[in-house]
Amino acid sequence: MRSRQYGPDLTPPWKKNAPAPEVAAEPDLVVEEVTTGFCGAVIRCEKTAQGPAVTLEDRFGKHRVFPMEPRGFLLEGRVVTLVRPSAQGPRTSQRTASGSIALPGARARVARAGRVYVEGRHDAELVERVWGDDLRIEGVVVEYLEGIDDLPAIVRSFAPGPDARLGVLVDHLVPGSKESRIAAEVTGEDVLVVGHPYIDVWEAVKPSSVGIAGWPRVPRGQDWKTGVCRSLGWPENTGAAWQRILGSVRSYKDLEPELLGRVEELIDFVTVS
Repeated sequence: MRSRQYGPDLTPPWKKNAPAPEVAAEPDLVVEEVTTGFCGAVIRCEKTAQGPAVTLEDRFGKHRVFPMEPRGFLLEGRVVTLVRPSAQGPRTSQRTASGSIALPGARARVARAGRVYVEGRHDAELVERVWGDDLRIEGVVVEYLEGIDDLPAIVRSFAPGPDARLGVLVDHLVPGSKESRIAAEVTGEDVLVVGHPYIDVWEAVKPSSVGIAGWPRVPRGQDWKTGVCRSLGWPENTGAAWQRILGSVRSYKDLEPELLGRVEELIDFVTVS
């Protein structure tokens, strides 16, 4: 639906102003389309019958095609005009694995007093793989707990406060679970516990990225990771299986949104000044 205030030519007022800076629509550039608010990374540019168009992919893997109209996009809050990139050789991505703007040469910040805790080593390695660059710039340290049964005691020992916030990522955080009861016990103004619905963080990696049709269902009573290896016909070596899975993760696009949102929520929480 278009507003009548735009006049007979249906052109929004912001498109009638002075020309906006032209920015080459290079792969991985993240922009927001002004009329829809759709935000995503540039996948490709192409010619269409209506003129040049750009395909964007959002963090959930959804693609949309938009005409490259003057003043049609926002880049870091500024209105810009996307143009087709000049023919060049391969370029280095300007994005980190999490989709954030890369800051070449930026020095790691001194570690904050606040921390992010995750359940196990695999969780910590996956967070490092995707968010490591962001965490170093923000000075956020990630530690793993080897389970959350002792979380209440750990929180008391940590003594969180406004300048030392604590964020915790929990596996299989669903209503009525042991994990949800422990989370409710420790959550407070300076402690945030969030979780994903998966039995293990392995499941937070998209099956298509791993090269499988889907994560198998493992009968109750079986070790879940061993059962996954058995069902997929992999050697029953969970360490080797995890390295295979972790090696398939190159960016946030390889992870399920249920994990992406929770990790970024925790980073935001512990970095609030």
